[in-house]
Amino acid sequence: MTDGQPKRGRFITFEGGEGAGKSTQIKLLAEQLQKRGVRPLVTREPGGSPGAEIVRHLVLSGMGKILGASGEALLFAAARDDHVHSVIVPALTAGQWVLCDRFTDSTRVYQGKLGSADLSLIHALERVTIGSLKPDLTLILDVPVEIGMARAAKRRGNDAPDRFEAEDIDFHRKLREAYRQVAIDEPERCVLIEATATVKSTAQAVWQVVKERFPELAKAHSKPHSKQRSKVRSKARSLETNGA
Repeated sequence: MTDGQPKRGRFITFEGGEGAGKSTQIKLLAEQLQKRGVRPLVTREPGGSPGAEIVRHLVLSGMGKILGASGEALLFAAARDDHVHSVIVPALTAGQWVLCDRFTDSTRVYQGKLGSADLSLIHALERVTIGSLKPDLTLILDVPVEIGMARAAKRRGNDAPDRFEAEDIDFHRKLREAYRQVAIDEPERCVLIEATATVKSTAQAVWQVVKERFPELAKAHSKPHSKQRSKVRSKARSLETNGA
């Protein structure tokens, strides 16, 4: 960082199996940050940019499955390249925090560990698409497979399951174990969050980790509640009227 340039924003990614609650927890974390004057960019993968959203539809619809795990990895790489360079990097460079629903760990797990894509291919694609970019923190939400699948089914209602939700239960059990292994392999970056209980308790666990990881948040003061702000404004007007 040089004089006149903002400090790089923080980059937090959320990972986990189907129905782990990533989207909900990202929203709640964003609200906590906003209370402290931090306005994060919330995004997702695959997707997050116009070009990447096209790939998202292609993959989740199941049309990309005919290409195999390596082909899907290439599709995700194309989407990620657009997303990273048109959305994530500009935001971080401008000093904005970025919260992303899935990132490179999803490709490593879904197409790498569970698929047939060679890990050397996946790592090569990462070098091309993200370069030295790395999340400051990755939160891996962990839930038993049966609970996650039930949540996913409730969320989609009458809609058909997507490409990955439609996989059998053995796939999802392996998926959970693969993510738990990611947390073990990279403890400096990854934190495993037990997300079986209530949304509120999971959100509290997430916030505790984020506060501990980023001490600058301790210096940020929560914005007063709307009623408190109203009282402050009323008191200010009273002082002005009385000539204080």
